[in-house]
Amino acid sequence: MLLSEQIQIETAISKIHAGDWGVITEQLHQHGFAKIEQVLSSTQCELLKQMYSQPEHYRKTVEMQRYRFGLGEYKYFTYPLPNLIGRIRHELYPYLAPIANAWFRVLRLERSFPSSHTEFLQQCHQHGQTLATPLILKYGQGGFNTLHQDLYGEVYFPLQLVIVLSQPNVDFTGGELVFTQQNPRAQSKAMVMQPQQGDILIFTTQFKPEKGSQGYYRVNMKHGVSPVHQGERYSLGIIFHDALS
Repeated sequence: MLLSEQIQIETAISKIHAGDWGVITEQLHQHGFAKIEQVLSSTQCELLKQMYSQPEHYRKTVEMQRYRFGLGEYKYFTYPLPNLIGRIRHELYPYLAPIANAWFRVLRLERSFPSSHTEFLQQCHQHGQTLATPLILKYGQGGFNTLHQDLYGEVYFPLQLVIVLSQPNVDFTGGELVFTQQNPRAQSKAMVMQPQQGDILIFTTQFKPEKGSQGYYRVNMKHGVSPVHQGERYSLGIIFHDALS
């Protein structure tokens, strides 16, 4: 690894550590998503985009239209992950594990999450989940992603990340992140976000707790991407659990 690359990685990690985690935690509790701005430089985003055409980094390519997931393509990384992606995954997890444990506790779900990502991956591997899940997604004009949840086996982590690698309104237009929240016995609520290049958006994988008059209850959430009007949109997804397939 070049020294300049290592310095950029350490700079990105320092921005994660410097985040206002009290505010981030409260936003995740309230909304199911939160943002850390300008974590990756434009240079890092461009290098990750260039990596898309280097097949040695990937274990699987998915054409979204074939499976009716939307219109576009994505590729799952293989182990070992690129250094930047691996570091983000390991360094962010300890901030999110207490939030995940709080959610599971108030919803009276039995699973608890260890404090380190290495220990959590060991739990995945004990259930046969050994394949890397971080991925890069590419959308052209008209590309979109249907509403979904990223679950790859019995063991899953209830929070994940996305980093938009292209600059909105420069590299592409449209292509907003869309979240839907389904409250019990109510219509779905839709929320739209447009992170800037290099921002990290943390969001719920499947659900979040909501406090009602008789205690906490579970609200299910899904995420997707609205149609890209012009240009190309690349994004990096970082999921903390490993996959069966």
